[in-house]
Formats: sequence, C-alpha cells, structure tokens
Amino acid sequence: MSKHFLTDPKTLVKDSLHGLVVSNPHLVLDEAQKVIYPKNLSVVRQKQVTLFCGGGSGHEPAHAGFVGPGMLTASVSGHVFASPTSSQVLSCLRRIYSTDHGTLVVIKNYTGDVLNFGRAVERFKSERANARKPPPHIAMVVVDDDVGVVNPNDDAEGGVGRRGLAGTVLVYKIAGAMAVMGGTLDKVKELAEYTVKHTFTIGCALNAASVPGIGMPRSLEDNEMEIGMGIHNEPGFETKTIEPARVLVPSLVRHIVDSLPFKKVSGGKTGRVVLLVNNLGATSNIEMGLVTKLATEATRDAGFDPVRIFSGTYMTGLAMPGISITLTLVPDGEIEGARFLALVDQPAFCSGWTNHTHVEDAGCTDEAAQGPATHVMPARDAQWESVISTAYHSVVSAEPEVTHLDQVMGDGDCGQVLLSGATAIFEASSSAQLPLNDPPAALARISSLVEDAMGGTSGIIYCLFLDGLAQQLHHVDSSALTPRVWGKTMLGALETLYQYTTARPGHRTLIDALEPFARTLESTGSLAEALEAAIKGADDTKHMLPKRGRAVYVQQKENLADAGAVGLISVLKGIVSALQ
Repeated sequence: MSKHFLTDPKTLVKDSLHGLVVSNPHLVLDEAQKVIYPKNLSVVRQKQVTLFCGGGSGHEPAHAGFVGPGMLTASVSGHVFASPTSSQVLSCLRRIYSTDHGTLVVIKNYTGDVLNFGRAVERFKSERANARKPPPHIAMVVVDDDVGVVNPNDDAEGGVGRRGLAGTVLVYKIAGAMAVMGGTLDKVKELAEYTVKHTFTIGCALNAASVPGIGMPRSLEDNEMEIGMGIHNEPGFETKTIEPARVLVPSLVRHIVDSLPFKKVSGGKTGRVVLLVNNLGATSNIEMGLVTKLATEATRDAGFDPVRIFSGTYMTGLAMPGISITLTLVPDGEIEGARFLALVDQPAFCSGWTNHTHVEDAGCTDEAAQGPATHVMPARDAQWESVISTAYHSVVSAEPEVTHLDQVMGDGDCGQVLLSGATAIFEASSSAQLPLNDPPAALARISSLVEDAMGGTSGIIYCLFLDGLAQQLHHVDSSALTPRVWGKTMLGALETLYQYTTARPGHRTLIDALEPFARTLESTGSLAEALEAAIKGADDTKHMLPKRGRAVYVQQKENLADAGAVGLISVLKGIVSALQ
C-alpha cells in the first residue's frame, strides 16, 4: 500500500523526531543535526561510558527510540534509508563524548554508515590533535548479524559483508547495561563485540515497503513472500509461494542454525540462546504472537534453549509486512552465562524497550556540539590555485566519459558527482576562501567542501582520504614537502581510508589508480612516473570483475574501465600538469 500519513516528505524525519521528544520528556532533539539525547547528558558523561548508534530513518523505533538510561546515550538520524552525514555524526560525538570514560560507537554494516561514522571519528581525532588534547578514547563496533543473504564473494581478502539487522538492538542493550553498571570502555566494547559475533538474524516479508513521497519500489504477487528481504527493500535470496506459518517459521530458525556463520561460532554445539522476534513494521500483534510461539518451539526443536524471549517492534523497514528472527548465543560457562543474562535483564528506560522515564534536566551541551573554534584564515597561493584550476578543467573535460562509463556499469551519476566536488573547490579557491598557506588546513577545508558537494559513497571516500592526508601533513614541515614526502603521506592517508572500506587494488575501484600513484611517487619522486602508474592501474580495471559498489550487481562489459578510477585520473592529470 502506498498511502501514508504525510505533510511533507522533506520534513518527515524531523517531524517524527519532534513527536518522539514531546512524548518522552527525558529526551532532547538537536533539530539541525537530527540528534536525540537525554536532558541529563552532562551527568551521564561524568558517570559512565557513553554510546550512540545511528543510520537512515525508517527503522523506528531504532535507533532514537532506544535512547535512555541503560541503553543508548544518543542517536543520529539520516534521511529515510540514507546514512547521516559525517558532520551530523561528528556533532553527536562532540556532544556526548565522555572525557573520563570514553565513548562506544555502534553501527550497522552498510557502506554509507561505515564510511560516514568512520570519517566522523577521524575528524574528531584530528580536532583533538589540533587542539593539543590527548587522543580520544573511542571504540567502534559494526553489527553484521544477517544470515539471510551471505555474499559469496566475501572471502579471505574481505568484502562488503553481512548486513546489520535487528540484532543491533541486542548489541547496544548489552553494551548499554554494562556501561550503566560502570564498566570500562574496554569491557563495554568486549561485550558488544561478543554479542556481534554471536548474534544471527534472518528476515521474511510478504511485500516491500512503500517509501513516503515515493511509493512502492517493487511489489510481490499476492500469493508470494520473500525470504531474506532487507530493511531497505533489498531483494532477499528466495521468492516463493506463501507458506503456512507452522512451516515458514521453523524453516527460518533452521536457516539460522544451519548457516555457515552460526555453525562457525557455535562449533555445531547446542546451548542457551536469547530469542528476539521482530516486527518489520506492518505485522499485526496477533500474528506476532503466533510467530513468537512458533519461533520458540522451533528453537527448542533445533536443540537450543531460549532462556530469554523478546517479541515486539525493534527495527522496522517502514511499514514492511514481515518479521525477522534473531538468535544470540549465551556464553557456555555458568558464571559467564549468568553475567551475560544479568545484562540482558538489566532495566532500560526508553520508549523502544520499556516504559517512559523522567530525569532532571541537567542542562545542554550546545557549545560542545559546535566543535572547536577555528582560527585558520583564508590565504592565497599561486601554485595551489594553479593546481586547483587545472584539475578542475581536467575534470570538466573528462566528465562526459566518466558519466558514460557509470551509466553502463553503475547508476550514471559518477561524472556529475565528481564535477560537483571539483566545482566547489575551484569556486572556493577562485574567491580566496581557502587557507592555501597551510596545507593541512587547506585539505581539511577541501574535504568539507567535497562532503557538501558530492555526497554518496565516492564523496565520502575522497573525504576520508583527504582527512587522512591532512592528519599526515600535521607531522611534516611544509618546507620539506618533496614529491617523495607527498607520496609517503598519501600512503598514510590510504591506511586511514582502509580502516573504513574493504576496497583494495584489484577490486575495480578508484583505489586501483590512487594506490599506484602514491606508491610510485613515494619510491621515485617522479610525478610523471606516478601518473603513468595510475593510468595503467585505471586501464587495468577494464579486465577486472567488480567486487565493490553497485557494479557488483551488473554484468561486466568488455574493455570498459571503472568510472571512479577514470575520474580520479582526470584529477591527477590536472595536478601533475600544473606542477610540471
């Protein structure tokens, strides 16, 4: 069904968050950044490890509905089915970071979330370094509990990985309980990582969900259901005729316990589990009762003891008519198992888990959320301006080719997105808005421009690389910036990028051009040789099978290079041309 209670799709997320706040007196909304946090935040930061989660909207009550004592300290929301930007995440991190105890970041395994949250963490580290403050105590865990769709290309070299689903809620339930009990950041992270590793989920839907303002992306036949459908309407692994619940639900439980990820962790042994039956948004309560009964019975029939059973609406796909089933393995040892279950049982006071709660308003942290004041002043530099101008015009010339390549193998926006970023940098340089006398500051500012202008996965990849490069340059005297030093700092920036993406040379991405350029420049000091190596790397993508990005789902076309790599070559050609 495509009908919605709607005023304006553009304001729906903020309007919904306002509704959450007015009905939960312990919460506050930072409307500009779409961050939810408790009124007594300053007290919480002094007492315990803080933790937050976030992602695209449309999965309510996750994650804003789980902000409260015993669970999350804050949440940050993007648009419907879209990750929040790294600037939103950074604002949230600045606001809730506990200097005394540290902060845990919990995210679901989706590319946009990993990249944007990762970049926010790196920017926060840079801010503290620039302010001469000690490195922050921050940990991040990525939840990948889905066993409905396991990518066969995820091998020893890494891959996109399994998706994050309703098991995410159990992860921050356990972590939040340990945090409120005074656990250290290491201990909170350890328990979160245990829960991630030992939690497994599969979903099933009777149809996709209508997106407000857009409608139905696709529809199943009236007699069909889909196993493994994702919470963003992603296709599952099997579409078949609707089965009776007494057949369907046991098959879902059996799919979990027979899956390779579950067997790898359980070692083929049975034991105690936490069972969570989740409403994907539009399943009636009476049907949820039936599914919960059948899931409990099927879990026991599979040889496992569901010692804790939760049933309700935890993580939705808007109004998706479907359910998901999650099993979390409890530690084997009697003492360890008892401690784990005590954390499961620890009360949490938030709308998505139990009743409302009221706390004293201890004040806000608006000043902290603004970040450190910047004292960097714009300055002109003829060489930098020449490099930016030449690179910009090179991108302008290459845009039609990049767009064509992406239309064949992707979604067709790569050329325009790259041009948008190049244009923003060129205009800022032309109007003397960049601190070009300070390379780290200039790159940091350029990174922010790229984030605002480009968006998407390619934009955040450029941003993370530029952020890493700026950090590397803080340790280098500007007078010592020889080509070899630039190459070395670029390799260091790649290591920062590699913390948040599994893309590597050979995966048919812009990395195939970027890493050869940096490595050759570091070893030879020759811009011409580095550019030649980058061009060869981009050309080699013609013969590679896509392993990352949307091109993974498209049949490889003969003798077509990767659009992202070709786009990067246009940037590098402009830079090298200006410097020679």
